[in-house]
Amino acid sequence: MIDTIRLKEIIAQYKADFVSGHWEQEKYKWEAVKCFQDNWNINALDFADMLGRSLAKTSTFLASANYYPAKMITLFAKAVPEKVRAMFTALFDESKDIYERIQAFKAESGKILSAHGNGAGQHYQTENAISVYLWLRFPDKYYIYKLREARKVSNILNSDYIFKNGAYEDNIRNLYALYDEICAELQKDAGLVQMLRDHITPSCYPDPELRTLTSDVGFYLRFYISSQNDASAGGDIPERKYWLLSANPQIWSFSQLKPGEEVSYTLRNDNGSKRRIFQNFLDAKAGDIVIGYESSPVKQITAICTVSEEQDGENIYFQKIEGLISPVDYQTLKEIPELSNMQFFQNYNGSLFSLTQEEFNCIMDIIREVNPSQHEDNIKPYGKDDFLAEVFMTEEKYNHLVSLLLRKKNIILQGAPGVGKTFTAKRLAYSIMGCEDDSRIEFVQFHQNYTYEDFIMGYRPSGEGFSMQYGIFYKFCKRAANNQDKEYFFIIDEINRGNLSRIFGELLMLIEADYRDTAITLAYNAIPFSVSDNVYIIGMMNTADRSLAMIDYALRRRFSFFGIEPGFDSYGFRKYQAKMNNEKFNRLIDAVKNLNDDIINDKSLGKGFCIGHSYFCGQNFCSDEWLREIVDYDILPMLAEYWFDDEAKFQEWENILHGVFQ
Repeated sequence: MIDTIRLKEIIAQYKADFVSGHWEQEKYKWEAVKCFQDNWNINALDFADMLGRSLAKTSTFLASANYYPAKMITLFAKAVPEKVRAMFTALFDESKDIYERIQAFKAESGKILSAHGNGAGQHYQTENAISVYLWLRFPDKYYIYKLREARKVSNILNSDYIFKNGAYEDNIRNLYALYDEICAELQKDAGLVQMLRDHITPSCYPDPELRTLTSDVGFYLRFYISSQNDASAGGDIPERKYWLLSANPQIWSFSQLKPGEEVSYTLRNDNGSKRRIFQNFLDAKAGDIVIGYESSPVKQITAICTVSEEQDGENIYFQKIEGLISPVDYQTLKEIPELSNMQFFQNYNGSLFSLTQEEFNCIMDIIREVNPSQHEDNIKPYGKDDFLAEVFMTEEKYNHLVSLLLRKKNIILQGAPGVGKTFTAKRLAYSIMGCEDDSRIEFVQFHQNYTYEDFIMGYRPSGEGFSMQYGIFYKFCKRAANNQDKEYFFIIDEINRGNLSRIFGELLMLIEADYRDTAITLAYNAIPFSVSDNVYIIGMMNTADRSLAMIDYALRRRFSFFGIEPGFDSYGFRKYQAKMNNEKFNRLIDAVKNLNDDIINDKSLGKGFCIGHSYFCGQNFCSDEWLREIVDYDILPMLAEYWFDDEAKFQEWENILHGVFQ
């Protein structure tokens, strides 16, 4: 039994926090279920691809700096798809005992690891990970199992359920029973149910039985309410405190943690002695805010965290909530008079330092100057139907393009001038995101002089000296890492004009799909860095550019190439053409289609030199003047270049195109 009075008090606070920011931070749970439900097909021909798509939005649950269940099970599926298919079939067989299914899944994972692990030390298919698979498949029945979370929830609600280390079977059965009781109480709260319904979007699982909501309330109990235990006895809610935690990057790094990931910190050092300023570890409570600082050689603030769980006699627990796109240097802090008396500056050898409210506010002001908060205001929905209405491409090609990008992570849209590569790239990103959120899209154009320092980081002139400057891709990846439940798209125009090895440097490996979330230490700042799994790179390449005959092999290996062709025969363009309702427009389109046939059959040219449809798009009214401008200033100059050594061919097509207006 649980303390329902205490639960109702907590639900009231949960509802207040839900609308003031909690939902935006946690809705990825409902989106993860929706993604799985939309993609799961146990009979898929390409089981590994299907599994990867199904788990595409589970990074917060199934991936971290040192925990890779989703990646491992997907790699297993690529190596032995039928064995992994059989494992999931057995796991999802509801006629069998739940605990037996979980243990069988673990055992089979161990066998595959031995045979196909390629030296990996573990398979990561823990009770927690397997409970996530069950929840994704049967979201109206199961919950996510986390031992410490279950233990905390049970204690807060004064329940009779006991959770012990190592007692997996009892713990799992007790968790389901405990959360069933909580769920029953949530279902009685009409206001809470309606609030959830009002916030559910098409990208979210509707959660009719409130099982995902119940798991979220359990998460909320552990991370946001545990510091209020004393309030239930009539006392005051403890005042939030502020801390600065210094990590040695040679041992562990804030930059290696994903937002939402938790790390434990021992109260004693390796020789068993208490850590310096030991009282700080005793005073820190769940919900306190922590500034994450990395010591030498980094010497920067790189993260904002919370105390997720107060000390238990052996460890204290911190959760990263934001990685800084632009870290704050030690010297910057040192030069601020208001921070001169910080405990951090008085005890260099400590690790957890107290901050006054004024010191914390001062540091946050510095952080926000270079790391402004992200806001989502009035973002318009955008989906597949919107894409097909705007981009003149068949539905079959669109589906193939989306599948290719989600699997490969990096694609290049290649095609002739005027086929709408840039237009397609941006709307492809919109359609996958489900909205027109330009804050998650970055655009850059490569050229011969573009460098690593422009793209990643490097020293640039600053005043009388030089200072470290972070490049556009580095900052973009940091933004994406702070929101791993959302897709981010980096669009590169003229990608083949840049020297990829020179621009990406050591990150050329990290952009590969198999190396996402793998951290390496960058040469310039000694901070571990990775390209997160939610970053997608879309390059664009003009196939009619004669100056770019060779494509770097490094680019070929890491990108898939998708041809964008003129869309004159697509349903969308035909609909647009009918809307124009102009005979000269129709005759010109027919002439250009014939011209493209001639270009394709020319051995010195080919389909990569065809005339694209985008020259004729974007108008609500068709005039002779507009059509003549397209012919004289867009198409004919290009044909003059194509057939510079065949004046008769050029003259022939000049006459044909001008003849449209006779």
